[in-house]
Amino acid sequence: MDAMIKLEALSKSFRTEEVETIALNKVDMEVKEGEFVAIMGPSGCGKSTLLNIIGLLDNPTSGRYFLMGKEVGQLKERDRTKVRRGNIGFVFQSFNLIDELNVFENVELPLTYLNVKASERKERVNEILKRVGLSHRIKHFPQQLSGGQQQRVAIARAVVSNPHLILADEPTGNLDSKNGAEVMQLLTDLNAEGTTIVMVTHSKHDAGMAHRIVNLFDGSIVASVSEFV
Repeated sequence: MDAMIKLEALSKSFRTEEVETIALNKVDMEVKEGEFVAIMGPSGCGKSTLLNIIGLLDNPTSGRYFLMGKEVGQLKERDRTKVRRGNIGFVFQSFNLIDELNVFENVELPLTYLNVKASERKERVNEILKRVGLSHRIKHFPQQLSGGQQQRVAIARAVVSNPHLILADEPTGNLDSKNGAEVMQLLTDLNAEGTTIVMVTHSKHDAGMAHRIVNLFDGSIVASVSEFV
């Protein structure tokens, strides 16, 4: 299978006054199309920094990043935004829903950015909300939902534009075991349908549902165990 993501000697450092902190140190990694990869490691090892670069929220300091065969590591913010909106969906631990928008409006937002016509937006939002079991909550606001429901809204928002890649940062971190299991089932179902997923997690149980576990330590990959063919 083709590589969805290819990182070559990817490094990221942050400088404050005279102090330079190396967050990622010459990371080489590939994620195949249709693969589900879990990234693990201790706090501060570079997991979220790596996910932010893969998600085009930030650029590496050095090295190369290819997304679907195109080098995207040093794009300007405007170009990064364009590529991100068309290809990547995000799921965060903190849900990141907009309190002033109801469930429908939150899920609709990516389609609005992509200038999808209103009738198609309505159809796609209703379809994905039915799939995640929230059709009856369509007019509710985030604060009226449980944590598990909010995360299902976040997943619906992430996939409504049919992205090639979903990035999940601790997607079950704020959920109890039942809601966490439901969220992981949604992600594995999406992956089974062909969506590539890269997930940061501290949960060995959640990581065990991925095809491969990549372990980071001090900004470097120290192990990568795969069952993906």
